[in-house]
Amino acid sequence: MQNQQFAGANKTNTSFLSPFERRLSPIILPRVPSWLQTYHLTMLTLVWSLFILAFSYLAATNIRWLWGVSLMIFFQYVTDHYDGKVGKYRNTGLVRWGYYMDHLLDYVFLCSVIIGYAFILPERSRYQLLFLLAVFAAFAVSSFLAFSATDRLTISYLKLGPTEFRLALIVINTLLILLGTRYMISGLKYVNAGAVVGLCFVVYKTQKNIWQLDMREKEREKTRTMAVAKTYAVYKELYVFTRISAPASAVNTSNSLPVS
Repeated sequence: MQNQQFAGANKTNTSFLSPFERRLSPIILPRVPSWLQTYHLTMLTLVWSLFILAFSYLAATNIRWLWGVSLMIFFQYVTDHYDGKVGKYRNTGLVRWGYYMDHLLDYVFLCSVIIGYAFILPERSRYQLLFLLAVFAAFAVSSFLAFSATDRLTISYLKLGPTEFRLALIVINTLLILLGTRYMISGLKYVNAGAVVGLCFVVYKTQKNIWQLDMREKEREKTRTMAVAKTYAVYKELYVFTRISAPASAVNTSNSLPVS
């Protein structure tokens, strides 16, 4: 029997930049060096995350080191975006391993960015950063739980996906270099408030979709049950009718008497 394709191999991405990325992929994929395999690209996220921590630590004394952080974010985007695509293009992908390691390392990348900002911003901002990490991690948890319930992996919300998130980080780093940290300190609470509103919207929409799936399944089960009951009723009626009519058609010749 042919194995079913792993649902996690396909992602639903409806972000603003996804059409541009799809047009760019046929140009980039044939030019990836043959020695660079899909699992190499996946594991490189660990390298970029370590460099992000190092550059962020240095940025605490010289904010211009954030250019290095932005460069690592760009490199992480390239390797993370094309790791699975290289596997599909060459038919060398490790689908389940890639699903597990790719998303685990995405969380490592997120943690490195948030911890990096904790190096740069004053200590009073760390609770805001911790809350930000919790909210963004909740987006990932919601996505994986929804995938378990629907076999559909969605990685974009409200037309915003991983690419837009990384682009926003690069913009934030540029503003920090040019304007300093004071605006980010005061703006963190608004970022957190917006993230919570977005999370509530995503959770509401996701649970509504799953609710509808459950209700449709209940309706299908109810229809199947009614069909089985109807079939059984017809069979029972036919069986009773046969039992009643069977003695009338039988002739008992052993007890018959001759007519005088």
